Amino acid sequence: MKPNKPWYQVPLAEIPRMIGSDVQNGLTQEEAATRRQKYGKNQLAEAEKIPLYVVFMNQFKDFMVGVLVVATILSFFLGEYLDAIAIIAIIFLNGVLGFIQEAKAERSLNALKDMAAPMARVIRNGNLDMIPATLLVPGDLILLEAGDRVPADMRLINANRLEIEESTLTGESIAVMKTANVIESTGAVPLGDQKNLAFMGTMVAGGTGRGIAIEIGMSTEIGKIAHLINQADKIETPLQIKLEQLGKTLVWIALLLTIFVIVAGVWHGQELMTMFLSGVSLAVAAIPEGLPAIVTVALALGVQRMIKRNAIVRKLPSVETLGCASVICSDKTGTLTENKMTVTHLWHSGKSFDVTGNGYEPNGEITWQGKSIKATIDQGLTQICQIAEKCNNAKLVNAQQKERSKLILSKNISTWNVIGDPTEGALLSLAYKALKEGKKQGDPTIRIDELPFDSERKMMSVVEQFPDGKTELLTKGAVEALLMNSSHIYWQGEIIPLTNEHRIEVAKQTEEMAGRALRVLGFAYRSLPNYKSGENSSILETNLTFLGMVGMIDPPRQEVKSAIQLCRQAGIKTVMITGDHKITAEAIGRQIGLMPGGNSHVLEGATIDEMTEEELMQTVEKVYVYARVSPEHKLRIVKALQNCGHIVAMTGDGVNDAPAIKASDIGIAMGITGTDVTKEAASLVLRDDNFTTIVSAVEEGRNIYDNIRKFIRYLLASNVGEILVMFFAMLMGLPLPLLPIQILWVNLVTDGLPAMALGIDPSEGDTMRHKPRKKHENIFARGLGWKIISRGFLIGTMTLGAFIVAYYENPNDLTHAQTVAFATLVLAQLIHVFDCRSEHSVFHRNPFSNKFLVWAVLSSMALVLVVIYWDVMQPIFKTTSLSLRDWALIFVAAGIPTFVAGMGGVLRSSQPKEAYKAN
Repeated sequence: MKPNKPWYQVPLAEIPRMIGSDVQNGLTQEEAATRRQKYGKNQLAEAEKIPLYVVFMNQFKDFMVGVLVVATILSFFLGEYLDAIAIIAIIFLNGVLGFIQEAKAERSLNALKDMAAPMARVIRNGNLDMIPATLLVPGDLILLEAGDRVPADMRLINANRLEIEESTLTGESIAVMKTANVIESTGAVPLGDQKNLAFMGTMVAGGTGRGIAIEIGMSTEIGKIAHLINQADKIETPLQIKLEQLGKTLVWIALLLTIFVIVAGVWHGQELMTMFLSGVSLAVAAIPEGLPAIVTVALALGVQRMIKRNAIVRKLPSVETLGCASVICSDKTGTLTENKMTVTHLWHSGKSFDVTGNGYEPNGEITWQGKSIKATIDQGLTQICQIAEKCNNAKLVNAQQKERSKLILSKNISTWNVIGDPTEGALLSLAYKALKEGKKQGDPTIRIDELPFDSERKMMSVVEQFPDGKTELLTKGAVEALLMNSSHIYWQGEIIPLTNEHRIEVAKQTEEMAGRALRVLGFAYRSLPNYKSGENSSILETNLTFLGMVGMIDPPRQEVKSAIQLCRQAGIKTVMITGDHKITAEAIGRQIGLMPGGNSHVLEGATIDEMTEEELMQTVEKVYVYARVSPEHKLRIVKALQNCGHIVAMTGDGVNDAPAIKASDIGIAMGITGTDVTKEAASLVLRDDNFTTIVSAVEEGRNIYDNIRKFIRYLLASNVGEILVMFFAMLMGLPLPLLPIQILWVNLVTDGLPAMALGIDPSEGDTMRHKPRKKHENIFARGLGWKIISRGFLIGTMTLGAFIVAYYENPNDLTHAQTVAFATLVLAQLIHVFDCRSEHSVFHRNPFSNKFLVWAVLSSMALVLVVIYWDVMQPIFKTTSLSLRDWALIFVAAGIPTFVAGMGGVLRSSQPKEAYKAN
């Protein structure tokens, strides 16, 4: 049934035989039923669903969850039931959150199914019938009209001005003019150039057509995308990887040090049971069981901040992942550009004019040499704009989707869309801008004939009758086609014969506009004093008078250029991936400052097809623009960048972006123009479709990761201090400086609120002046491991020093010495938390700029004072009241670790480092 060559190369005469159908009467009902049994329904298959209970149980397979379970068992063993219940609550809460996220994450295929047309017009047994699109089979004869969603992949057998908008599939912003003619090609033809095929899920922008279904369901182009989404690997975020590494490291450290403490204590005469309980207490303290909860809260608070910055986070770790992104792969249409064709230039009578305004909004003006001019003072400009209006089948609608006439009169609506061809929508906008002050805009002309555009003539013409009775042919189309059929030109107020000099000048201007990625259309007309209905186009479209031409473009978003510069400053490479032609893509890339120059170049999809994976990996580093690419190409590009060690963010709005978005480290969808498919596949949705929001997300993501490092640094340094004070005391043969219950209380009052407050610490201000961290960077990298060990050592030794001083002053009062050590350890940690706010030193930041942290420290200190001075708590925690002299010793010993570390930071940063600059 399938040909041995692509369908677009199959001649019309061979189609009925190959597909087994009739191009006039279609299939019989019996044959359709037989084929339905063979090929199944015309719908996209869903991925095999995992039972909800399995999804829920999978949440507890994480390594850190196992660590928490061990901590729970130990807490129960020690009789700390409240602590154990809290740990269980944390485990359950994390499991529920993960379950909710995962249950909502795999809805991409359902959204894709919604893009399939619900009904289709088919001819069966020679009769027109409306049937559910799911019942279509290969060989069905399908009719298309403006506004239809194409219900299957089709080989067109008739196309009458048929235009199909394929941006969600190919990325091109301009509707494609379809044809039934065979396409001859020695090589593969890109999807966007297969003009005799119509693809499932695309929209008919204008005209009518008829075709035969050649592929249905998962065999269609959109079905292939659904398959790619289903097959795309799930990416484990850098944060998840680092936390798993951290959990394993902590367990081994805790076990080893606990064993050392127990052995050393028993060796020096301590009771085995006492040392065992102390060792277990240290193990519980060494493992920060609140870490996953604090990470979750830090990410959740980051999500709330992102919503205020117009970014909706669908997957919690994605903000942190974006913070270490080294490449942002962006779709062009609708992401870097506005996805609205706009006339920006006009050429007439040897003069170049600029046209202001954005998108389809009919507000703007024509300027010449920086000065505003009225088109009505130049008859040639007036005629060009009249043709732009009259030789046109599009309509503009306002933000409330209220359809207006072709020339919009309201100035109060700020958002406009086009029904029909985007190019014709841009021409309507131009006509209003030029004629809004002129009386001629209201002239009630009557269209009495139309010569539709076709790919051979490359022109469209209408015959209009004016109120004074005269009849004119108004024509627009390719400039070279108009020149071939023109005998005169309107030049500086006069109609004169068209000379070779004129042709050279027009060709020069056309080439100059095309070099700026402008789509160029020419305009011409002729009087028809003796018009007869039904005359052939080859007769009517001759002896034209050439008027001029316009250049239009899907303009870049105004804020994109500065956003790309910020990304470059932050060490992030921005790459544009589009289905547009190479010249257009490269011109847009240069306009927005995407291409830094040098040896960077544009790569086309056809070239990617010829490359091996190794060759593509060697090429991607120097490519900034990819043109004429398919969904498979986008997926290969993302994976090649990932294989080169990059963390890749992929942005987009169309269905064609969804597979690459899902496969990337973080997928970003447009909230306004994005399809449901893209949003469901993405981790982050931009509510304002603004590229600068991505930069905000990068900054937020980096700050969140910095804050996570801050409270890891704080928690582990504190825990190292707790372990070392016990370890050194055992080595020296001293009594226990801390009792098990005291260790657990220290863990409770210092690991909770202060660590949480660090999770919302504001940025130091230099976040976007550093290059991204490496994908496989250890969480202890960039000096964090040394800071944890050195600060923990200082906290441990100062606490032990305070204990020794108090103990040797009164060897008979061990409770007093242990209380001093207990207070010193807590206070040292609470002072140390302010040092953790800066990568430099405690003196680099205002300690009161984080008010939540100040209140958290005061609250923790209050809990310590309660167990020291409240009579009820003293027997439980084995504490005693302390004198002012004791507190003087405690404050000095507790302050030394942070002061020493802070002075070291001041000395190291006395010579400012140069901010990172991306090449």
